[in-house]
Amino acid sequence: MIQVGIDFGGTKVEAAALDAQGNYLARVRAPNPGAYDAAIETVRDLIAQVEQQAGGRGTIGVGSPGSISPTTGVMRNSNSVYLNGRTFREDLTAALGRPVRLANDANCLALSEAVDGAAAGARVAFAIILGTGCGGGLAVDGRLVEGPNGVAGEWGHIPLPWPTPQELPGPRCWCGQHGCLEMWVSGTGLQHDFAAATGLQVTGEAIIGRFRQGEPAAVAAFDRYVDRLGRAIAVLVNIADPDVLVLGGGLSNVGEIYERLPALIAPRVFSDRWSARIAPARWGDASGVRGAARLWNDQPDTQAALRVPA
Repeated sequence: MIQVGIDFGGTKVEAAALDAQGNYLARVRAPNPGAYDAAIETVRDLIAQVEQQAGGRGTIGVGSPGSISPTTGVMRNSNSVYLNGRTFREDLTAALGRPVRLANDANCLALSEAVDGAAAGARVAFAIILGTGCGGGLAVDGRLVEGPNGVAGEWGHIPLPWPTPQELPGPRCWCGQHGCLEMWVSGTGLQHDFAAATGLQVTGEAIIGRFRQGEPAAVAAFDRYVDRLGRAIAVLVNIADPDVLVLGGGLSNVGEIYERLPALIAPRVFSDRWSARIAPARWGDASGVRGAARLWNDQPDTQAALRVPA
């Protein structure tokens, strides 16, 4: 069985073909074309390339920013804004001549890591993206939980918990609300917080470098960042109580986060004791494309997933 995944990112689109054991048969990528019709063509062409290299047709799963509205069937909340309001899944199905499954990119991270990554074997796993933006995905027994409204795991758009007076009302989020976690615990949030405190526009990578060198302003910014992240994770622990928390995105590579988080989470968890494993994504940046490929794991009839829809 061949499983083909598409990671539809903001700057690049990647396709990968996996065999039944999860080994790569082919991987290709192309720039995000920035326009809808061109995006359909790019995905179609990438799939043709990986299937040619893999030597057969596969099931098709797509990981994308945003999600499909269960009410309207169109895309919403995508930072590739030209996807919003479009029937992306159905248009891909028509272009490819076979069914396509589509899930939010954070959900694909969760699924990938629950199947054969850092959360393999976990009963409940929650995956967190800490990149340019932030988001989350929930998997139970190796399967995604998306909810009837398709918003399960949308952790990036809850407000910062236990805010200090200085943190209220919080920065305005692109979603229209104030104080969303995306404005605080993403890489962008770290940069904005450092700029607000110092007046300096510095990349997240540079802030971490300055923190490691002991620069007081960077140390203070990192202290604020990890404290906010700990508060945010404590809330999802109180709701879902995951066995494993998997971190992805650029900030997931900062080892000091893993050293400090448990002591910041535990006091805010509504329990006499709390423990869970917090780990970086095993597959790193490839978790998105691998999780997209795994969207057909619950399909017992592989041939049905390859048929041209009526």
